[in-house]
Amino acid sequence: MNTPNNTPATSNAFIPVTTQTWSNGRHIVRCVKTIQETWDTKTFCFMADQPIMFFFKPGQFVTLELEIAEEQIFRSYTISSPPSVPYSFSITVKRVPGGLVSNWLHDNMDVGFELAVHGPVGNFNSIDFPAEKILLLSGGVGITPVMSMARWAYDTNTDVDIVFVHSARTPRDLIFHRELEFMSSRISNFNLHLICERLESGQNWSGYRGFFDEVKMQMMAPDFMEREIFCCGPTPYMTAVRTMLENFGFDMRNYHEEAFGATPDVVEEQAVHDAEIAAEEAEAILPSEMIEVAFTASDKTVQIAPGETVHSAAAKVGLTIPKACGMGICGTCKVKKLKGDVEMTHNGGITDEDVEDGYILSCCSVPQGDVVVEY
Repeated sequence: MNTPNNTPATSNAFIPVTTQTWSNGRHIVRCVKTIQETWDTKTFCFMADQPIMFFFKPGQFVTLELEIAEEQIFRSYTISSPPSVPYSFSITVKRVPGGLVSNWLHDNMDVGFELAVHGPVGNFNSIDFPAEKILLLSGGVGITPVMSMARWAYDTNTDVDIVFVHSARTPRDLIFHRELEFMSSRISNFNLHLICERLESGQNWSGYRGFFDEVKMQMMAPDFMEREIFCCGPTPYMTAVRTMLENFGFDMRNYHEEAFGATPDVVEEQAVHDAEIAAEEAEAILPSEMIEVAFTASDKTVQIAPGETVHSAAAKVGLTIPKACGMGICGTCKVKKLKGDVEMTHNGGITDEDVEDGYILSCCSVPQGDVVVEY
């Protein structure tokens, strides 16, 4: 059907030349679908009102900007969808007992809800580490980044030999169970292995039981020493996997893992402790050794001691730079450096392109001299 002027009746919103491409930064998106994956896990799908091609590397994550109980909260979640479905992206969230954000999302995030997201960022991805044979290992909701990798490989018909091993507590906790079975049934180079720790009353399960260990590794992926390995799950799970691989003499340069989330209490306590020590040391520093940090948009300047971060400098003059992880992982605290040098020790929360454009992560950037920041 054509329009009166004989132009095809295609929405202008989806004409390729007018569709924008996602880039690392702050974006407003809208929830367009929710999917109940398991009894305690939901997928939330997002789109932009003005269509955006959500290109990212499978395994990367975004940081949600939320307001909960009149408080601004930032929380990072891996993208579980693949970039091969580019007009939307999804996160998959497990409800955690006592978890502020996960429970809020399950109870409040519904179709039509708008929010801001930051990203995408992350070094944990399958694009930067190409291989002919890969092993995807996941435990619990840690399946989300490797599921994005698996979906991307499946959708693009890539000639990669994949072994996917996923561990869950019980059969009802298996996230993406039916989709994984479907993918495995359709292509010969996708080998799936599911492990359930235990069975609950009335449950049927004919698959592997117990924990992922050295015996199961050799049964499920006998050639694992030749594979690129991507792992994500609870900290004890990843620690066990690392120990197992090291015992086998695996080349750990071919091992990659994802570990981020709410800042652990021990990190917060260490940060407070470090701040107290820094304050004590600052008293002994000569005025000539102090470093000046200027914030142009706020027209504020502060003197800090050597070793302090840009983020702590901002806090001293009452500026709150959004921060989620405090460890250079989530990318939420990105600001633009206009002048000066900093030493930035991050964990994948910023891209090389952003660094080239002058951006830094304030939480892990230590001025090496006077610095001017656009904030």
